[in-house]
Amino acid sequence: MGFLSRIFSNNEKSKSINLGDLITDIHSHLIPGIDDGSQSLDDSIAMLHKFKELGYKKVITTPHIMSDHYRNTPEIILNGLEVVRAELKRINLDIEIEAAAEYFFDETIFEKIRNRELLTFNGNHVLVEFSFFSMPQGEENLFFELLTNGYQPVLAHFERYAFLHGSIEKAIEWRNKGIYIQMNLNSLSGHYGPEVKKQAEKLIQAEAIDFVGTDCHRIEHLLLLEKQLSTPLFHKLIKLNFKNQQL
Repeated sequence: MGFLSRIFSNNEKSKSINLGDLITDIHSHLIPGIDDGSQSLDDSIAMLHKFKELGYKKVITTPHIMSDHYRNTPEIILNGLEVVRAELKRINLDIEIEAAAEYFFDETIFEKIRNRELLTFNGNHVLVEFSFFSMPQGEENLFFELLTNGYQPVLAHFERYAFLHGSIEKAIEWRNKGIYIQMNLNSLSGHYGPEVKKQAEKLIQAEAIDFVGTDCHRIEHLLLLEKQLSTPLFHKLIKLNFKNQQL
C-alpha cells in the first residue's frame, strides 16, 4: 500500500498546476513601446494569448514609471491600454486587461501621492519597487505616506532585492504594518539567480506572500513559467492563499 501511495503521490506531483486558479496576474509590462516590456502591439497580443492558454482570466498590466528612465503618466498608460483592448476586441480574444503602474521609489513619488496621481488597481492598490542593490532611504516614510493617503502599498518582487537576501524578516515586518508583498513566479525557476530562488522559497515556507505575478516583459517569460508548473515548488506555492483571486 505504501508503494502504491508513493506512485500516486509522484504522479500527482508531476502534473502541471493550473494557473487559472490564480484568476488574475497583477504584474506585467504589456503596453507596447513605453518601457522595457512589450515593444509592439503584436508582442502584447502574443503574450495575452499565452496568458489565456495558461488559464488566466484577467491581467492587470503595470508599466514602469521611473523619473530617470520611463517617464510614463497615467494618460500614456491608459491610452496604450485602449489600443490593446481594441485589438483584443478586433480579434475576439477573451481575456480581460486593466492597467496600473509599477512605481519606482524615487524623489518624485511623494508629490504624486499627495496629488493623488497614482494609477492603482483594485481601487487603491499601488505597486511600488525599490532599487535592487541598496536599501532606499525613507522607505518607512513612503509606506506611511501611501497608507495615510488611502493607498494600499504592494511591494513588487521582494525576493529580488539583493540587500535583503538571506532573511525575510523585513517582509514579515512590513506585512505586519499593512504592506502587501508580491513575489515573481519565475523566481522559483532560478531565472533571476540562486539567491533570489532561495528567498522565494523562504517566502513560501513562511507563507509571507500576498500576491504573485509573472512580471512578464516578453513571451519567453511565460514560456519559461509554463515549463516549471510541474515542479514541487509550484505545487507548494499553489496551496497558499493569494489575493489575486479577489481581483
